[in-house]
Amino acid sequence: MKHIVKIMTLLVAISALWIGLLQTSIIPRSHTWLLPIYFIVSLGCYGLLMVGVGLMQFPTCPQEAILLQQDVAEAKEFLKQKGVDVGGCD
Repeated sequence: MKHIVKIMTLLVAISALWIGLLQTSIIPRSHTWLLPIYFIVSLGCYGLLMVGVGLMQFPTCPQEAILLQQDVAEAKEFLKQKGVDVGGCD
């Protein structure tokens, strides 16, 4: 619930700022109308940046990979004993 309140507060603040800029002549009106588009584009760029940073810092778990390979080998052996053709390369 707290997260939605933060988002709504941010949206109200941005909307109030935008409407205020539309009412005053600080920024030319042609630029003011494009501010929501700039905001959405910059939000998308920020999201892509965060995904890229997350992928670059993604942790590798060599111990877990070994355990997973052992589990797969055990499962293949179990299925072979039951007569199921697993058809994979060993």
